[in-house]
Amino acid sequence: MALKTKKEKSTIAKPIHQSKSFAVIETGGKQYLIKPGDVIRIERIEKPKKGDTVYFEKVLLLVKEGEIKLGNPYLKTVKIGGKLLKEGRFKKITHLRYHSKTRQQRRKGHRQIYSEVKIGEF
Repeated sequence: MALKTKKEKSTIAKPIHQSKSFAVIETGGKQYLIKPGDVIRIERIEKPKKGDTVYFEKVLLLVKEGEIKLGNPYLKTVKIGGKLLKEGRFKKITHLRYHSKTRQQRRKGHRQIYSEVKIGEF
C-alpha cells in the first residue's frame, strides 16, 4: 500500500485591511478597528457637542504606510481625532422577566445612547 501524504496549508497571513493606514482604538469599554474617513457609532461621549473635534488617546495599534506601532497596552504619543457628527439612540432592547406559578411578568426596554464620529487623518 502506498502512503498518503497530507498537503500542508500555507502559513502566510492574509492582510486584514486593503487600506495602507488603520488603527485599533478603545473607547467605552470596546475596541474598534478604524481607518481614515470611517464613520463609527460609539458609546456616548459626555462633553462635546455636534461638530466638535474629539480625540481618542487609547490607541492600541497603529499601521501607517507599512510602519507598525504596537502599544503596551496603549501608545503614549499617539492621538486620533474625529469630528462628532450626531448623537442618537440605538434600537430598543427588551427583556421579559417571568415568574412561573404566580403569573407575574415584567417587561422592560432600554435604548442605549450613541455618538457618531467621523475619523480624521492619523
